[in-house]
Amino acid sequence: MTKICKRCLVSGKVQGVFYRASTAEHARALGLTGYVRNLADGRVEVLACGEEVPVQRLIDWLWEGPPMAKVQSVDTEIVDTTDAPQGFSAR
Repeated sequence: MTKICKRCLVSGKVQGVFYRASTAEHARALGLTGYVRNLADGRVEVLACGEEVPVQRLIDWLWEGPPMAKVQSVDTEIVDTTDAPQGFSAR
């Protein structure tokens, strides 16, 4: 089993709509580690680490988000797994 980490930048109406809390809940349910945080420019950053299939499931969910979110884009990149955090936090 290969672990991967992907950094995702989510654009659209994703702040003030419970996006971080919902993302953290989904990530924990999928057994992922990482974090979700708001960025000053209005985007949300997500670091998702774990097995490839659950990471991809979270990325698929990021396109939908919670009911009040309006996601315009999700840009992803693979990042080094050596600094993968323990647990999943909303910052």
